[in-house]
Amino acid sequence: MSGVPLPLALPIAMDPQAAQAGLTEGARLFEQGANTVLDAVASPGKAKRKVSAYNRKYKAAFKKVAPRFKLKNGKWKSNGFRSAVRAAHKVAKK
Repeated sequence: MSGVPLPLALPIAMDPQAAQAGLTEGARLFEQGANTVLDAVASPGKAKRKVSAYNRKYKAAFKKVAPRFKLKNGKWKSNGFRSAVRAAHKVAKK
């Protein structure tokens, strides 16, 4: 049994059927633990918050205003993002 660590190789060599049963049990336990973890990850802990009306208005205003504060290559101008945020808030407030 080359490549198998000695603590694992000895029980396998002494009683292959018991080793196979242990392997099957270990695989079942691993699968059960993995399923538990996947269930915990899949079920969301918190409900999503409802997007406010102001947030929707601000999002639309920001998309409309942002190009004025960008360069031709798409990068923000100096203080452009800050100015765009302020302008979008001003538009959304109306």
